[in-house]
Amino acid sequence: MPKSLPQRIIFTIFMATVMVYGMIVYNVALATGGVHGNTFFIALHEMPIMVPAAFVLEFFIVEKLATALAFRIVRPTDRPIAITLTISTMIILIMCPVMSLIATVLFKQPSFATWVQTWGMNMPMAFIWQLCYCGPFVRFVFGLFTSKNREDAPAANVVAE
Repeated sequence: MPKSLPQRIIFTIFMATVMVYGMIVYNVALATGGVHGNTFFIALHEMPIMVPAAFVLEFFIVEKLATALAFRIVRPTDRPIAITLTISTMIILIMCPVMSLIATVLFKQPSFATWVQTWGMNMPMAFIWQLCYCGPFVRFVFGLFTSKNREDAPAANVVAE
């Protein structure tokens, strides 16, 4: 998990990109009646708008709120996986309706009913995608890079302390 501000920024960009792309692919598949050869390419069209929106929301608002809500359920002494899953769940519960609203306004015929339907269709997929695939993948890849950096710079840590 990220330990510094630059790591938090990189981690959030990576997570937002992978999460948003998966959700856009899902929504394109819903809109076109299934996954086709060009579904993955069509999904790239919304990325320049939705990834920055997800990053800004997550980094500046949702992360703090989700963490505060999660620590009403778990304690800092709980197992790290319980803390991670609880925070991830809170993030999904906040981000899914907000990102569904943004997508509804930008890419659909905006109405309250359309937003509720979009949110309802996205919520189960957001849980599965984040908790089972996207989250573990991003944390694994991020861990590979941060653990390598820790091995390369032990002397810097000793000097700083």
